[in-house]
Amino acid sequence: MPAQNDQNYDQEDDHAPSMEISTLLDNLPSDDLLSFGYYSKSCPKAESIINKHVTKWVEEDRTLAASLLRLHFHDCAVHGCDGSILLNHEGSERTAEASKSLRGFEVIDAIKAEMEKECPRTVSCADILTAASRDATVLLGGPYWDVPYGRKDGKVSNDKDAELVPMGRENITTLIEFYQSNGLNVLDLVVLSGAHTIGRATCGSLQYRLYNNAGTGKQDESLDYRYANFLKRKCRWASEYVDLDATTPRTFDNVYYKNLQDKMGLLHTDQSLYSDSRTSPIVEALADAPSDFFSHQFAVSMAKLGNILVPAVQDGGEIRTKCYSVNSNY
Repeated sequence: MPAQNDQNYDQEDDHAPSMEISTLLDNLPSDDLLSFGYYSKSCPKAESIINKHVTKWVEEDRTLAASLLRLHFHDCAVHGCDGSILLNHEGSERTAEASKSLRGFEVIDAIKAEMEKECPRTVSCADILTAASRDATVLLGGPYWDVPYGRKDGKVSNDKDAELVPMGRENITTLIEFYQSNGLNVLDLVVLSGAHTIGRATCGSLQYRLYNNAGTGKQDESLDYRYANFLKRKCRWASEYVDLDATTPRTFDNVYYKNLQDKMGLLHTDQSLYSDSRTSPIVEALADAPSDFFSHQFAVSMAKLGNILVPAVQDGGEIRTKCYSVNSNY
């Protein structure tokens, strides 16, 4: 893990930006799809079972917390939050090249196994993954938000769809269009990118920035040279991991945005948030405001992410008994 950079990246600013933000009340789910009391009678212990397992697994391996957030994002980004990323069969999203570094499946399987004993065929895998990502965020020191339930598990999962999920090389226009296609806006893009305040990336996802950016045979000029030198030492092998936040990698805070101001965005998509005029004002606002400001907005945007549903998928969905396979296979 990188040591604290010798440049001061923790400058304080007492002036919080003036910025219109959403609240959790703006993103309440439709009454006919999701509700907060969905399992209050059918499975009252659902949330405690999820929390118990997530806590246990994250205590044993803290890196799984960030992995659960990423797994949830990959799920919701394709056909909405329907648990399709969990299906494990030839040609599924899970088997795609874009999904090869995803982790946390065993956590969801463990939760589902106990859930089926407590409340058979009641709690969907999609709901479990959504709540698990929330609990993982809290364990990392991030915000809590109420999760509405009632998602159905999708029956379709195609590897080609997984390739649509951003992988770190896209330009801002592509990212904005991708987010908008899922009902999210530019603010959500910048805020959810802030999940990179924790977690890691494989060196293979950024080595081109160090040696052959845009086919030039040179280093990406948007990288701080000392940070780039560190990454060259750290990333001799593509399979190695490096922290997404080089300054406070174990703390859920807004330092990720300060890093972007100091040219220390690990992925191309990270640094591009600060170089593009459509997103840089939001980066500056989140960097200058107290961390609580970021935490609040992160909860709002995560709630919006978790509420992405495709009606046709939900109408034809089911409650899987095993998260890695549709029920018809058993």
